[in-house]
Amino acid sequence: MIPSLHPMRSRFLLIFPLLIATGNLQAQLSHPKECSITSLQVCALHVGQDELGIITSSVRTRPVDLLWLVPFGVATGAAIDYDAHAIRELGVDKKREDRFETISNAGAFVVPVAATGIGYVVGSVTHNAYLKETAVLAGEAMVDATILDQGLKYVINRQDPRQGDATGRFWPHGRKTWPDGQSMPSEHAMNVWAFAHVVAGQYDGIATKAIVYGLATTVSISRVEARQHFPSDVLVGSAFGYLVGGYVLHHRSREKGNYFSFAPVSTPNGQGMQISYNFAH
Repeated sequence: MIPSLHPMRSRFLLIFPLLIATGNLQAQLSHPKECSITSLQVCALHVGQDELGIITSSVRTRPVDLLWLVPFGVATGAAIDYDAHAIRELGVDKKREDRFETISNAGAFVVPVAATGIGYVVGSVTHNAYLKETAVLAGEAMVDATILDQGLKYVINRQDPRQGDATGRFWPHGRKTWPDGQSMPSEHAMNVWAFAHVVAGQYDGIATKAIVYGLATTVSISRVEARQHFPSDVLVGSAFGYLVGGYVLHHRSREKGNYFSFAPVSTPNGQGMQISYNFAH
């Protein structure tokens, strides 16, 4: 019988490769900097820290989190059960599908990326640090969402409505033909909801929330209308995108800092790397 690893040790083994990669990048930075177009290394470091924190977030689950985790799990299960019926009822309409495909592409990528770029430029030119920060955080959240989405797609391995028998089978042929599909979660939904949460969190006026969350909702619905995803794919993508946006918004605040932080240090034995964890979060 193989003895089980100590929880902290096994957790460290799981994240060790990412710690090394992120630590090596931090070692190249002699002084703390903000993520910007002129310090892309810092942006990469932030993304690495984000992904590490997101992946290990399950170890910080609290009993109070069950108040939304349980309903989300039930809703996802119900949506999966309804998926095939919803797609059959939707039917096939090439013109409609093309129209909503265009809408979802524009809403999930063109608009958020353009808004982020314009916000960054305007913020820099007008010395509006808050607008510039919002653009940086929104861009960071979208990159985080894209990376997480790709990883989940390969793990879940679900066929989309245009594959197989249009029932959204998971791992339909086992490992033989993996990957067979990348339907869950919806990248479009995850990306736009991450963007929307950051913008709505930074500028929390009713009008701003109505615009960005309206955009996110439109994209989510469009992905189903375009027959690119099942309802449950969009639900999962939207939820994860919203959470990613909230994570970036919270952990990039100057007042609160990060779960994990890395910094080069000098010791009697030479240069080293300090890894810190904030248990207060």
